[in-house]
Amino acid sequence: MSQPVEEVRLSLGHIELAAHLFGPHEGLPVIALHGWLDNANSFARLAPRLKGLRIVALDLAGHGYSEHRPPGASYALADYAHDVLRVAEQLGWQRFALLGHSLGAVISVQLAGALPERVSHLALIDGVLPPTAAEQDPAERLGMALRAQLRLEGKRKSVYATQAQGVEARIKGMVAVSREAAQLLAQRGLMPVPGGYSWRSDSRLTLPSPQRLSQAQAMAFVKRVQCPACLVVAADGMLARHTQLLEQLPFEQVVLPGGHHLHLNDEGGAALVADCFNRFFGFP
Repeated sequence: MSQPVEEVRLSLGHIELAAHLFGPHEGLPVIALHGWLDNANSFARLAPRLKGLRIVALDLAGHGYSEHRPPGASYALADYAHDVLRVAEQLGWQRFALLGHSLGAVISVQLAGALPERVSHLALIDGVLPPTAAEQDPAERLGMALRAQLRLEGKRKSVYATQAQGVEARIKGMVAVSREAAQLLAQRGLMPVPGGYSWRSDSRLTLPSPQRLSQAQAMAFVKRVQCPACLVVAADGMLARHTQLLEQLPFEQVVLPGGHHLHLNDEGGAALVADCFNRFFGFP
């Protein structure tokens, strides 16, 4: 579904982020947050189908056309939440909705729980909580993360001879996507480098987290959410098998056919998600 899209850059002082703008200027303010190693094109099929919304679809820090964090910095969830708040401040949005997929959904829930007065709606796609820790020794986990940081310094990014090879790698990635979805992500994810093409995403995004919340700590964010929330669960995605977690969530839930990227993989999936969210936002 094609529609003119405005490309913008947002200078937040500590970092500059790229974004796509969709919808009427007077629409309900929405900040859209994509998943891990994706970019703003994650919403290229969905956003044009959503009615009455002014959507700012970000390239999160370290992804797409946005800047990477400075040397020595990391990609903590709290830092992403801070970025989103700074975007809202720059746009003059005191209250805004969040549309999040996967990692973007996790960031959305944490921000809505931390500052419930700022978030008007939560529209979530196949994501709610970050991976949690059971009884793992926190010192052991920190040691693992520190060793991974040291090893990363000697690694080089994969270089693909052609763009098509880079797309193939994304299709077969840790979370598989359709060819069309991979091509959309590649539009702002692949960059020319000596010898071919490489993905723009910061290599530090692949590092393990030095700390993880317990299940109770993660659920504390959910319990503080005060706004209406709608969670789309992909029938063949990451959340469907976590039935115990889903039963604990106080959010409206809709199960739709498709995989983890159901809003991006094909036009049919995007249409189903859009119908759900248009009803949720009150623009059926």
